[in-house]
Amino acid sequence: MTNAKPTGELTLRTLAMPGDANPAGDIFGGWVMAQMDLASGIRAAERARGRVVTAAVKEMAFELPVKIGDTLSVYTDIERVGRTSITLRVEAWAHRSRYNQQEKVTAGTFIMVALDEDGKPKLVPQE
Repeated sequence: MTNAKPTGELTLRTLAMPGDANPAGDIFGGWVMAQMDLASGIRAAERARGRVVTAAVKEMAFELPVKIGDTLSVYTDIERVGRTSITLRVEAWAHRSRYNQQEKVTAGTFIMVALDEDGKPKLVPQE
């Protein structure tokens, strides 16, 4: 394992499969981003106690590829809770079992908005 450690709470783990890869064996960036979006939605919905949607994704760059057979772990950290929005820092890490190491592949900031039953923004409980 590398010396760096993930930041935040482990929110989602999944396996990178051949159907998620390009012909070179690298997992599509869109698939990785979708897993990060799912994790953001899970964590934000728990915090908002209800439905949330993705409003924006900021500052995201892919540092390393994800390969077929890697376990992708997505960590989320709530950075800010606004009136109707939740801002999360999201990190994606690949566990490369064949090398017994874990590496950060990308990170980004996801902004989620809480919605009511009619699909309109609603207040996030301030706990």
